[in-house]
Amino acid sequence: MTADEAARHTADDDPCPTPPTRPDPDECCHSGCDTCIFDLYEDELTRYRTALAAWEARHAKTSGHAPVSTPTNKLRKPQKSRAKR
Repeated sequence: MTADEAARHTADDDPCPTPPTRPDPDECCHSGCDTCIFDLYEDELTRYRTALAAWEARHAKTSGHAPVSTPTNKLRKPQKSRAKR
């Protein structure tokens, strides 16, 4: 098996993590919940970034290329709009 074949085989067995889907602003109830859907999204985003960094490190070893992260500017947490009490 060549190095290229080994890299493709590894990529097939170890797919790149996919980013979580950002909730629409309309999905938030704006009632000041302790666990807002945007808090849950932020938790998922943190897990995704950790998984992506680990995946990139694994694939950088097999491919010899430097890791290339997904731009995180599109994955920012939106500002919360809490309902006034």
